[in-house]
Amino acid sequence: MLRMCKRRHIGVQRKAKNRSVRPQMNCMLLSNLNVTFRPSAHDVTMLRRFGVGLDAMTGISHHVLVIEDDAETAEQLVDCLRTNGYAVDLSLDGEDGLRRGLSANYVVMTVDRMVPRIDGIEVIRRLREKGIATPALILSALGEVDDRVRGLRAGGDDYLVKPFASQEMVARVDALARRSGTVVKETMLRVGDLEIDLLERIARRRGQKIELLPREFKLLEYLARNVGRVVSRAMLLQHVWDLHFDPTTNVIDVYVGRVRRKIDIGQAYPLIHTIRGVGFCLRAPE
Repeated sequence: MLRMCKRRHIGVQRKAKNRSVRPQMNCMLLSNLNVTFRPSAHDVTMLRRFGVGLDAMTGISHHVLVIEDDAETAEQLVDCLRTNGYAVDLSLDGEDGLRRGLSANYVVMTVDRMVPRIDGIEVIRRLREKGIATPALILSALGEVDDRVRGLRAGGDDYLVKPFASQEMVARVDALARRSGTVVKETMLRVGDLEIDLLERIARRRGQKIELLPREFKLLEYLARNVGRVVSRAMLLQHVWDLHFDPTTNVIDVYVGRVRRKIDIGQAYPLIHTIRGVGFCLRAPE
């Protein structure tokens, strides 16, 4: 199910007092307020103190590389993709994007044409020369037929002209991901000594079966698919219950408490961590 982003269009430029101003779009919601949330420097520091990274963790099957040098557009893309279930790495220039593209398996990459150091088309061309077949969605303000043809002939798989609707961008990434050779159908998720069997719908810790209700299993599965990332209450409500944000409900805390008692009590170390004022994180000690 496609999750709607707060900003419907990405890459729109508006003029105010003779300056070009790009709109803001955030898809991650505060857990206890019906407002959008932009991580501040303090938030980043706090998350790192808890050992939680802002970038996606490697090993997540739907892992997207975003190559975009404009900070606000990059934030819009990352937030929207993460809201729709993708783990995301961000490169702000072509050199870093090429390095990441060569060193990790991504299900899809989105590439801005005009990035510094190495332009986006050259990044795709070099990856193809190295045998990297990761599907590439080119995002560019250059929308002439010749521009699109040049991008596709360089190895791009799809081309989207800025500005574009966020839901169309996600739909195109979904379509590329479905035919990507890097997508592996998962049957087992593992976090530390916790195993989640997606076929039998059974969780085990240290080999001991854990009895979970269907909703509890779905909650644990969602946390495991976002291992190492902070998941807000609003995200859980959307992805596990398929409901809009309700600031009055405590159902998330009740269910997280149940699952925590079942998988953490009596174990050598806890897996579910509460990040105060932000949400929850499933992670094992390194």
